[in-house]
Amino acid sequence: MSTALTPPADAAAPVRHPEAPAPGELLGAHYEYCFGCGGGQPHGLHLEARAGEGVSLTAEFTVTAAHQGAPGLAHGGVLATALDETLGSLNWLLRVIAVTGRLETDFVRPVPVDTVLFLEAEVTAVAGRKIYSRATGRIGGPEGPVAVRAEALFVEVKVDHFIDNGRPEEIQAAMADPDQVRRARAFEVNP
Repeated sequence: MSTALTPPADAAAPVRHPEAPAPGELLGAHYEYCFGCGGGQPHGLHLEARAGEGVSLTAEFTVTAAHQGAPGLAHGGVLATALDETLGSLNWLLRVIAVTGRLETDFVRPVPVDTVLFLEAEVTAVAGRKIYSRATGRIGGPEGPVAVRAEALFVEVKVDHFIDNGRPEEIQAAMADPDQVRRARAFEVNP
């Protein structure tokens, strides 16, 4: 782990927001066209995350033929994306808008096509705008062998980060969504 992923000595323990989804609740897609969690991406991960206890969650995604790198195996970049999406979803439990600042990934074993990857993630510390977290991906279930793991640093941003840098038509569509929760979630993770 790099020193950039080590919380400073004065970092605080994470605190779950009082209005965060309840443990076990499905978080749903933050944006229909998100490659990680959106249903509008035919070859996306369609990752589904559920709130856990404290500032933790679980998620699952099934590796399909569209996610291959080597024949019959998940592409490493797809696995890193699954970890990034899972870690980014933690910010919903803090009720902050944050983007990935650093993601360090360890690939432990190959993940075959048609495998369900079970992911667990938690926020470990918060220091100002910096949010430190980690995740593990296991093959086939919560007790399966570890395939991938990551540590990450997310940085809290204002919604202007997306408004100033995103394509106006997508930003306007997200802002116009009548579902308050989906509108808020559209700006919660990865730019």
